[in-house]
Amino acid sequence: METLNIKYETVDEYISSFPPNIKNDLEIIRKIIKTLAPQAVEFISYNMPAFKLNKMLIYYAAHNRHIGFYPANLKIFEVFRDDLRSYKTSKGTIQLPFNSVLPIKLIENIVKYRVKQNLDL
Repeated sequence: METLNIKYETVDEYISSFPPNIKNDLEIIRKIIKTLAPQAVEFISYNMPAFKLNKMLIYYAAHNRHIGFYPANLKIFEVFRDDLRSYKTSKGTIQLPFNSVLPIKLIENIVKYRVKQNLDL
């Protein structure tokens, strides 16, 4: 599922390169971010979808077995520690497994928190 050999120019191009189930999850994440951060700019960075709002807001990407959700701020891992216990995390990444339901509320809460952080500069 890795897409390292393809250089994506747009988020639409990136998302359309995946099978329907993964494409659907990527579109859900995209819609959540666009809804909660309508003023954010969407683009490709590090060959994955990203949003900027004054500074980096969120990255996300499909991998072999999960969607990586990158909130671009390590404080998230402290603030949402209890909510993240069911997910594998590593420095800067939350892994959302393909074989489970997307944690919509958690994603929304993280995006809201990140928007507030970026607007409180």
